[in-house]
Amino acid sequence: MNRMTTAKLSGTEAEAPALERAPARSPKRFLRPLLMLIVPALLLLGGGYYWLASGGSVSTDDAQVKQDIVSVSPQVNGQIVAVFVRDGARVKRGQLLFRIDPQPFQVALEQAEAQLANARLQTTQLKTQAAGTGGDIIGSQANLKIKQNALARQQVLLKRGFTTRADYDDAFNEVRTAEMQLSDARARAANANAAIAPGEQPSIAQAQAAVDKARLDLSRTEVRAPMDGVVENADNLQVGQMAITGLGMLSLVHSQSAWVEANFKEKDVGRMVRGQRATVEVDAYPGQKFEGEVQSVGAGTGSEFSLLPAQNANGNWVKVTQRVPVRIKFDGNPAKPMIAGLSVTATVYFDASRKK
Repeated sequence: MNRMTTAKLSGTEAEAPALERAPARSPKRFLRPLLMLIVPALLLLGGGYYWLASGGSVSTDDAQVKQDIVSVSPQVNGQIVAVFVRDGARVKRGQLLFRIDPQPFQVALEQAEAQLANARLQTTQLKTQAAGTGGDIIGSQANLKIKQNALARQQVLLKRGFTTRADYDDAFNEVRTAEMQLSDARARAANANAAIAPGEQPSIAQAQAAVDKARLDLSRTEVRAPMDGVVENADNLQVGQMAITGLGMLSLVHSQSAWVEANFKEKDVGRMVRGQRATVEVDAYPGQKFEGEVQSVGAGTGSEFSLLPAQNANGNWVKVTQRVPVRIKFDGNPAKPMIAGLSVTATVYFDASRKK
């Protein structure tokens, strides 16, 4: 009896430590289901917010900073004798950039001026000749009058028998000769007057045009800046180099006319209008945003203005989303220099509350 009781007590004492060592229920059992509920809920909330907020704006990183760039080329051929600018130089409109050898053009101007003087001299001679023919006409008319009077006297004398028929015939022939001399004088006068134009003499006008052209070519030996800007691509401009008409010698960047050309997808431009607010993020200036507005929406897609537009008239046509260029101007002058060609991200806001 005592042995059995002892055995039961021993079993109870052995189970007690076992119950005390049993682990308590861990809270991690509830963490996993909680996370499985929270994460999808957050994703749904974030997606819903993005869906609601994204409808008020559209962005693209297919955008670059653009500036007015003029390729400066000479208008006359010649050797460069002086260079006054280098890359990065800021110039004003009308400032001298480089000079072409002016001596050949100076000689051409002098030759043209000599031709003009010769044309004026010839015109003066023609006018003098025309004036002289007027005197010839008067003299021929007077001579004809004398011959006609002599013929009249011979005719009276012949009727009375006081002269011979031969004398009468001689007087008659002298009248005909005087008439021919008068006709010749009038013809010479007509020719002389015809050689003189009623306005400016053509030979003088032609010579004057040659002088003007030679003077213009001489002035073009000094190549000047067509606008304010910054000089680029001028490193190859060297003294002694031949300048060729129409060949760009340097580029001039208009630093005050920067804008953004953003290429938006065709489905994003349907709600764009001029004046909508826009922001620009330039890769060169991370963390900074520049305010602007939509200035214009392109009248055609980029492919329409390409050198070789795509032709889709074939059996393997594949629809490709087109891009429409949108011009965005900055509000005032940006705080940072806008270099042509910089990559940017442009955002346009559609809602009226964010419109300028």
